[in-house]
Amino acid sequence: MDTYSLLRQIADSWVLLVMFLFFLGVIVWVLRPGSSKLHEDIANIPLRNDSPRE
Repeated sequence: MDTYSLLRQIADSWVLLVMFLFFLGVIVWVLRPGSSKLHEDIANIPLRNDSPRE
């Protein structure tokens, strides 16, 4: 089976719907109300300076 046929079968099956629902679930998980503090903390990691440079 060539690559095109394999990808076409995946697109024609329920797998595409499952992957799309998983993608939406990830987006909802990231944008949930309680996660803003966590994302803000992670975003500030490069700005932390735990040890002074010499």
